[in-house]
Amino acid sequence: MQPPVFIGSEIYRHSSYGPFHPLRVPRVSTVMDMCRAMGWLPADQYLNSPRAKPAALLSFHTPEYIAALQQAERDQSVTDAVRARHALGTSNNPVFPEMWRRPATSAGAAMLAGELLRDGGTVFTPAGGTHHGFPDRAGGFCYLNDPVLGIQSVRRSGARRVAYIDIDAHHCDGVDHAFRDDPDTLLISTHEDGRWPRTGALDDTGAGNLFNVPLPRGARDDDMALVRDAVILPALTAFRPDAIVLQCGADAVDEDPQSRLSLSNNAHWDVLRAIKSLAPRLMVLGGGGYNPWSVGRLWTGNWAILNGHAIPDTLPIAAQNVLSALRWEGQRRVKMPPDHWITTLRDAPRHAPVHAQTRDAAALLTGRLRAWA
Repeated sequence: MQPPVFIGSEIYRHSSYGPFHPLRVPRVSTVMDMCRAMGWLPADQYLNSPRAKPAALLSFHTPEYIAALQQAERDQSVTDAVRARHALGTSNNPVFPEMWRRPATSAGAAMLAGELLRDGGTVFTPAGGTHHGFPDRAGGFCYLNDPVLGIQSVRRSGARRVAYIDIDAHHCDGVDHAFRDDPDTLLISTHEDGRWPRTGALDDTGAGNLFNVPLPRGARDDDMALVRDAVILPALTAFRPDAIVLQCGADAVDEDPQSRLSLSNNAHWDVLRAIKSLAPRLMVLGGGGYNPWSVGRLWTGNWAILNGHAIPDTLPIAAQNVLSALRWEGQRRVKMPPDHWITTLRDAPRHAPVHAQTRDAAALLTGRLRAWA
């Protein structure tokens, strides 16, 4: 088996959605720098992402939308009609210099990942996970839907049954739209109950292939552990996927400003550890994550787990220097990062009794799984 492949790009280092947007913070470049500082990213495991060609995106997106997105980058503006029709040039999905090239690069990475998984293996593309994109419009900071394009690509490479697991704080409405009627795609989403886009209801079953777990505000590691053991793992065991795609949005951790969930990064890592050997093909994507320290530390830990590297108690100075150099402008909640955001990858576990809402959801879905299996 070939070692895991990391797909990245320098486009993310100097590209921003704007000085007041949540995606003004460095994310992918931080993970690349951290993995190299740790000695975990040799040249033979790194691939530079291609940029998807417009025609390749038409398997999900409409020609009119792709043309509008490219035109918006060229003009650095949109008409009122384009804004209304395609949700471009809004506060969530602003016009910025790389608004076509950046998402096309993430989409290219996901499609390349599917091709690389033809004969099995593992691919990590932390720029991926833009799960709110729809065929003809942007949504929730997502201009193109690379999870959908990645699933389609891995299907073209021979995977018939694909399991998509999304542990972002927000429900994967765009991926749901694409595959909710496809019994050969298992969709499992954990997300904060009532959080935008306010989809992903517990009782939504799709073609029997949807398993949504809306988590209550304040959910901690024990809530996610119950969902992992009672829902995610039994569903994967029953479904027997040829490929797993994990969207590992880091906005469900306690320090993130875009949700009110209270997980530590251990909860995400435990899901990854539990599923990584359950299918011959594994694609791991990023997703949300708006605190530059917590997202960089979480996704760097993902790469460590995929490679079997031990996560040290204290980071080497080179890695600490990467984290020390981060800045989070335009916010007031963190004046000075706490020491452990600089010196460690691992959060302290966040334990608490499992919420009744989580227990009830797990029990309901366990009953569904028995009938489904």
